[in-house]
Amino acid sequence: MSIFGLWASSMVLVLFYELHQAPPFCTLPQQTSGISINCEAVLSSPYSSIFGIPLEVLAVGYFIVALGLIYMVSFGPDSIFRKSFRTLFVWRFAGLFMVPYLLFVELLILRAICLYCTMMHIAIVTDFVIISYLLFYKKSIGSYGPPTGASAQAASAGQEPISAP
Repeated sequence: MSIFGLWASSMVLVLFYELHQAPPFCTLPQQTSGISINCEAVLSSPYSSIFGIPLEVLAVGYFIVALGLIYMVSFGPDSIFRKSFRTLFVWRFAGLFMVPYLLFVELLILRAICLYCTMMHIAIVTDFVIISYLLFYKKSIGSYGPPTGASAQAASAGQEPISAP
């Protein structure tokens, strides 16, 4: 999902901020409950940047860091697996913290929705759910690191790993 979020944020960054054109499917004439789909209204609002930095720049950075952490969890040395995994959880939690605020701004203040922003929100929430599941319900992943030795052989054979008493 981070790749999907990176794609959506990059599309907005390149098309809207660099080429000064609306991304595809960004403006639909229909309104539901007074809320329209209008990326330009959202992206050109005063809420679209923090200290002059467009939120999409921050989103691209967020997803790149997330992908780097995923890489470290998946392919990094065992010595940094646990720290990378927990850092990834905290990073996802920080992203999740922003979603309600951004939805509040879009729905209640601007009364407009940006489809690409919504794609990023979905990517952030889905990633958080996946990481939370792995951390809290797959104890072997969050607590002990990647399977090694007998545990890895048992897991690849579809058997329950032998644990020490």
